[in-house]
Amino acid sequence: MVNPSPRHGSLQFYPRSRSHKILPGVSWKSLVKKEPGLLGFIGYKVGMKSAYVKDNTANSLTKGKRIIVPVTIIECPTIKILSVRFYKDKKVIGEVINHNLDKELKRKIRLPKKNDKKIEDYEKKEFDDITAVIYSQVKKTGIKKSPDIKEVGLSGTKEEKLTFVKSNFAKEITIKDVLKEGIVDVRGVTKGKGLQGTIKRFGTTLKAHKSEKGQRTLGSGGPWHPSRVDYTQPRSGQLGYFTRVVYNTKIVFVGNVGEKNINPNEGFKHFGKIKTDYLILEGSVQGAWKRPLLITAPLRATTGNTKKNYEFIELR
Repeated sequence: MVNPSPRHGSLQFYPRSRSHKILPGVSWKSLVKKEPGLLGFIGYKVGMKSAYVKDNTANSLTKGKRIIVPVTIIECPTIKILSVRFYKDKKVIGEVINHNLDKELKRKIRLPKKNDKKIEDYEKKEFDDITAVIYSQVKKTGIKKSPDIKEVGLSGTKEEKLTFVKSNFAKEITIKDVLKEGIVDVRGVTKGKGLQGTIKRFGTTLKAHKSEKGQRTLGSGGPWHPSRVDYTQPRSGQLGYFTRVVYNTKIVFVGNVGEKNINPNEGFKHFGKIKTDYLILEGSVQGAWKRPLLITAPLRATTGNTKKNYEFIELR
């Protein structure tokens, strides 16, 4: 019998190998946001729960009713601007560093001894774009002390970007300042699963129980001549710890523990208790607990998810 489904797994992701960065790179010019400001934020995955919400979506079959939806909780401690970079013809022409940094960050990176440049020095210079290098104040969460650093793009015109970095250069930026409602893309690294065979790695079908040389092996890896295995053949190897993006995830609620405490009495499994701001997203996102994630503005917003309107009540 011919196998109806010989293999799964897109060759678009070939070669399948471990990610080199815990926070992936982003093409920031492709992302769009109405309000001027940061296009991304760093958060830490808490886990999944069921949320009790009221569906206020127009034309929904459950409009006005209380429903239960699966959600993912992400803790989002405040972030700070480490430096501001000015670009001309896709090259960095200058960088202004914030020297009023947390001591945990000074242990992680080396700062130049002499850097007296200010943002005002670049106001009259010609530049094409501005980006901000941010770092998370993860010490507020209790997960770890060493912050995560990421270069993030800005939305708006050049004048709006310049005004934003000048006004927020020494301030703590919260998740509510960046993302309030709507949909987001979640970028990060998936769970690592180590060396796996072709059945788990590519979803190939098990052979019959009377097959020789094992059930969880390939039936044929190719012809005798040419005597080699083509790269398109599913083979065992690394699975997981891949860079992936979950597009158009609906924001159910953005809150703070001081205003609305969602912590269970015993804390969240494998994570503990949330101590700062948090974000509740519909559905699941990639990664294990405590995994740093990059939450960005949507690349290509879909109408269905944009129209969703949930009124958050409580976690179940």
